[in-house]
Amino acid sequence: MGDTILERVTMDRRTVLAATPVVLAAGTTPALAGARPNGSGPRDIVTMTATDLSAAIHRRDLSSREVMAAHLAHIDKLNPRFNAIVSRVDGDVLLRQAAAMDEDAAAGRFHGPLHGFPHAVKDTAPVKGIRTTQGSPLLRGNIPTADSLVVARMRQAGAVFIGKTNVPEFALGSHSFNPVFGTTHNAYAHGRAAGGSTGGGAVALALRMVPVTDGSDFGGSLRNPPGWNNVFGLRPSFGRVPSVPNTDFFWQNFATSGPLGRTVADLSMLLSVQAGGDRRSPFSLGDDPAMFARPLDRDWKGGRIGWLGDLDGALPMEAGILDTCAKALKAFEAIGMKVEAARLAEPAADMWRTAKILRQWSVGADLQAFYDDPAKRAQMKPEAIWEVEGGMKLTGPQLAEASAGRTRIYQAFDAAFEHFDFLVLPTAQVFPFDVKERWPTQIAGKPMDSYHRWMEVTLPATMAGLPALAVPAGFGGALKLPIGLQIIGKRHDDLGVLQVGHAYEKASPWIASTPPPALHGRG
Repeated sequence: MGDTILERVTMDRRTVLAATPVVLAAGTTPALAGARPNGSGPRDIVTMTATDLSAAIHRRDLSSREVMAAHLAHIDKLNPRFNAIVSRVDGDVLLRQAAAMDEDAAAGRFHGPLHGFPHAVKDTAPVKGIRTTQGSPLLRGNIPTADSLVVARMRQAGAVFIGKTNVPEFALGSHSFNPVFGTTHNAYAHGRAAGGSTGGGAVALALRMVPVTDGSDFGGSLRNPPGWNNVFGLRPSFGRVPSVPNTDFFWQNFATSGPLGRTVADLSMLLSVQAGGDRRSPFSLGDDPAMFARPLDRDWKGGRIGWLGDLDGALPMEAGILDTCAKALKAFEAIGMKVEAARLAEPAADMWRTAKILRQWSVGADLQAFYDDPAKRAQMKPEAIWEVEGGMKLTGPQLAEASAGRTRIYQAFDAAFEHFDFLVLPTAQVFPFDVKERWPTQIAGKPMDSYHRWMEVTLPATMAGLPALAVPAGFGGALKLPIGLQIIGKRHDDLGVLQVGHAYEKASPWIASTPPPALHGRG
């Protein structure tokens, strides 16, 4: 075998030093030539928070090349078992890109908070020059010629793209398996589902393969995977992170891109890169995204949390979900907030009917062209065909009623917010299930009538277009598996959601002190 990536970095130090004579003459020693912060080695680099890592790179205590080498070696160690990162870029190419970042840093040209960060993009977002499949064999050879807006913003902020993160086929369902790359396993329980559709991203993040990661969310894809992998994920307000390109900016407004992080501050730093208005997106929010990069500390004494639980018994829950979440709610009380039972005026059955109709119409429209070609239809998974055929049966009056139903959902949340600062729900109705299952067919003895009915708990916030932060809630059930909470905020109050999530995190030190067993050679 040839030299390892870490060995090549060590041997190349002389080359790096020779390339920066101006810096040496000024009396500044590059990180490759001297001590790392606190004597950190490759293992320490991958366990640093993203905010600390960014600061170390900007101080030039660490080089982008060292950071890249450490993460690539870590990925080589864990990814073959967990299958979180796919379509990987050649390591030597990445080290050269990282070296170019170091040359820019030596000249004082820092690209942004993600300068030199190894980053794997969710395999639904186009990245120029990197295969983007959406987990479908129909797109197995698809190599985009341009970045999506959110990818372009991350690239401009200094991210170096190392590959993609695995997803369910066409991002349908909350179990990340597909016929192109196979199955992603839960970071805390190999053999259990990682969630989806941002399953690969949440697992890569939890296992320290990347400092932060991105995702997208329609039916809980930025909430369920973080909840199942003990990390944080934000579904931003509608318009906070514009979806460009898009064939329909006016009706197709259910899905949104967003950030994931191992801390709320890490997540917020990435949101400061992703967010911001764009003239091509008519409903994008023009607030200055720099607000998300500022300190998140805030006094929450006297604040009120509304616990929605199982929506008055309407949602079946696996044993242990509500108990685990109820214990986690004590962290809000610890920061001076009052937790009370809450309810939404719109019945859960009506919210589900609204969400199902609008989802079938939206997903069906996206996949119609594939379905119309019999040869391509034969390569689509049954759940995708079900969505398209359901959408084809919808009538104009049904869509009009569903749109009115969506309005009622928003109004129900708005009314609840007259009494509460935030509303809270579990991130899922079950704990991570066996990867051999396509999806849970029953919960607590109640049959599930679709592949996503078991994720019904995430759809109200989607329909209302409200910001929802997934935070870890703990480990429960018979197998002590992870679950999370959704903290749902008022209209456009993404910052408030992050601030209360940050306070919750500080009151829950067990989150940071409970890394995946695989990091210690177990599990």
